Amino acid sequence: MKLLLKNASILTQDWTVIRDGFLGIDGDTICYLGQDRPQETYDAEKDMSHKLLIPGLYNLHSHSPMSLLRGLGSDLPLDRWLNEAMFPVEARLVEADVAVGTRLSLMEMVASGTVSFTDMYDRTWTTLQEVLDCGMKANLTRPLMAMDPNESYEQNFRVKESFQLVKDIAALNDSRIRCDFGIHAEYTSRTEIVARYAEDCNRLGGRVHLHLSETKKEHEECKQRHGKTPTRWFYDLGVMNLPIIAAHCVWVEDEDIVLLKERNATCVHNPTSNMKLGSGFMPVQKLLGAGVRVCLGTDGSASNNNQNMFEEMHLASVLHNGFNNDATIMKPVEVMTMATRNGAEAQGRTDCGRLAVGCKADVVAIDLDRPHLMPAHDILALLTYSVQGSDVVMTMVDGKILYENGQFLTMDMEKTKFELEAALQRLF
Repeated sequence: MKLLLKNASILTQDWTVIRDGFLGIDGDTICYLGQDRPQETYDAEKDMSHKLLIPGLYNLHSHSPMSLLRGLGSDLPLDRWLNEAMFPVEARLVEADVAVGTRLSLMEMVASGTVSFTDMYDRTWTTLQEVLDCGMKANLTRPLMAMDPNESYEQNFRVKESFQLVKDIAALNDSRIRCDFGIHAEYTSRTEIVARYAEDCNRLGGRVHLHLSETKKEHEECKQRHGKTPTRWFYDLGVMNLPIIAAHCVWVEDEDIVLLKERNATCVHNPTSNMKLGSGFMPVQKLLGAGVRVCLGTDGSASNNNQNMFEEMHLASVLHNGFNNDATIMKPVEVMTMATRNGAEAQGRTDCGRLAVGCKADVVAIDLDRPHLMPAHDILALLTYSVQGSDVVMTMVDGKILYENGQFLTMDMEKTKFELEAALQRLF
């Protein structure tokens, strides 16, 4: 099917805006983009007057089933938040809970312009099915944890599940779904287990998703345990021989940044979650200055408390400028790059993250006909400082519309609310 989006403002891959332009889609790929109406014919046309078309957003760190835990343990630091509020409830989760929690997060994401996310959680096959049904893109991870001192590498069931998930997702042969290896964090792992896991991951090839130096306590205790920072610990164990997606990176040191750059790592900035939990925030200016790729993520809804990437973009835009008394540190173009093409590249999707001929048709439409978006003098500034997630009126992935004008076209809201209530009754 060929679809023509017409009369739209279009944010191009060089960050310029075409006014009253045309964007043509053939199947799952953009086949035309320009000011003039294309000569070829299309099966359908959609008028996008007063709409801004932008590339879909990439959420590079999430725990999607944790929407069920939204608001629990507020005002606790990370270690107490995990042990007192999260782990006890998570131990009671069953597959039906994970399914509805995931679906709720997917609804949040598509309704606010996210087309792809990188996720880390248990019961990943359940999350996988929800993503397949929804139509989004995702890089899924079944993370390694190894805290039992008596457990061998061969006995660790998370290792087995991690590699089985890689095989199962590869067998799907669906370009929307990818599988990354995962390590929850240094403080939930043991050296000998991570070393063995890294050997196998390096043999198979792929990406590794992990938490890195999220809190000062975590960072300093690692130095006490191992005589080195978490970054150096992962580096020395061979984990960083593969491309890594490192969430948080709040307390990375100068030497860590050198290692992250050396290994072409991707660091994921999670401003809302890190500030809410009192962890601090990523030294973005140092990372960018060193040439490290930075992306944005929401983290889970239990620590955020939503999956709205426009909120992360806004905070990333203003937070560092205010802290450093310098309005030039985080420019809108850098923030948009983090939220789109940097995320796509980090996920291994080189034909995504921008609106250009030959790229996948992952298109988000924003309604500009709203008071807080008038006048639109500077589109990039508008996107980072003014646009709200609720301004999204269409989200398309691979040429298929998943959300439009308040309606979810691939997910059932009433069914989700019914299943959510059943899960909450059982859990609480």
